[in-house]
Amino acid sequence: MNTEINIQNKKLELIQWLSTIEDSGIIEKIMDLRKNESKDWWNLISENEKDAIEQGIKDADSGKLNPHTSARKLYEKWL
Repeated sequence: MNTEINIQNKKLELIQWLSTIEDSGIIEKIMDLRKNESKDWWNLISENEKDAIEQGIKDADSGKLNPHTSARKLYEKWL
């Protein structure tokens, strides 16, 4: 099945389900989920994380890159 069609079907199913909900608690949870999903993650991370990302971009722009194989070796216990 085409992924786009599958997503559209799921959206329609959710819309139909949502139209039948009478529990305000569930509605509030859905509204909170929607609000949290629309936040920019950049505003949610620490200054140290932002600095590290910006430094990584500068390094990449200046060609200071390591091969993927080196990164895999370094982080293999987490992969």
